[in-house]
Amino acid sequence: MKFCTFVYDGESRFGFEFQPGQIANLIEAGRVLQIPDPNNLLESENLKAWFSNGREALQMAEKISSLLHENREAANLACYPHESVRLLAPILNPGKIIAIGLNYHDHAQEGKVQVPENPLIFCKFSTSLIGPEDEIRLPAISQKVDPEAELCVVMLETGRNFSYEEARNVIAGYTIGNDVSARDLQFSDKQWVRGKSCDTFAPCGPFLVTEDELGDPHQLDISLRVNERAQQSDNTRNMMFDCYSLVSYISQAITLETGDLIFTGTPSGVGVYRDPPVFLQSGDVVEVTIEKIGTLRNPVRDE
Repeated sequence: MKFCTFVYDGESRFGFEFQPGQIANLIEAGRVLQIPDPNNLLESENLKAWFSNGREALQMAEKISSLLHENREAANLACYPHESVRLLAPILNPGKIIAIGLNYHDHAQEGKVQVPENPLIFCKFSTSLIGPEDEIRLPAISQKVDPEAELCVVMLETGRNFSYEEARNVIAGYTIGNDVSARDLQFSDKQWVRGKSCDTFAPCGPFLVTEDELGDPHQLDISLRVNERAQQSDNTRNMMFDCYSLVSYISQAITLETGDLIFTGTPSGVGVYRDPPVFLQSGDVVEVTIEKIGTLRNPVRDE
């Protein structure tokens, strides 16, 4: 399924892509269909709260989708034309945004840095999160802002010490992320958190796609364009540490919680290592595309 969070008629709601061009309101669909709800899933206020019910939530969503396809009257009541909604980041309130550095060989090589033996972990603050079509704002303190295309993992279950085999089953799905980075701040600080956590520096969306629809998350084309000019192009098969390895590795030290986001690293082609370097300017438009998920588009403006 392709889950999403969206604004309709001035209110934030959540649901899924019912079919191309139509977005289903998950809560409204459940009520219209009069789905039995002994555990009060239909009282969930957002997608993170929905996923806190684990596999039961995924199964109910699949049931609702199937019943909507059988009941056109209910579908007409619970589904909206895509153009009538504004998509937001799928998870609006992640407890943690964890990111991985140097997870593609070519990206490490272009930066002339040593390939890490283990995943290189840093964090982005939740105040950096924005959704599709939201503006990336260039802070006055930076002159070298650089976008990065990334596949993001979204956690389904809360826990620690997940094995590699368990990791696949505790992931809700995958979305697109843009690890926007103020390179001058990143390199002058000698660590990465401030330069990668400026407000608006974590665009995510447009959909959270479950693995049963996505297929192998490690076989996806990933690309980034600025003003329709290609800047990055690769495939997630070239990640050094795959998604399941990352979830397992992180969870050995840190409790992963429902709705946590993991940015899994970017391929080569980032602006700072181009000759000459290329950085974002006010008026630019950045588009990150990942196969089977969609395109995350964000305009750029000065703060």
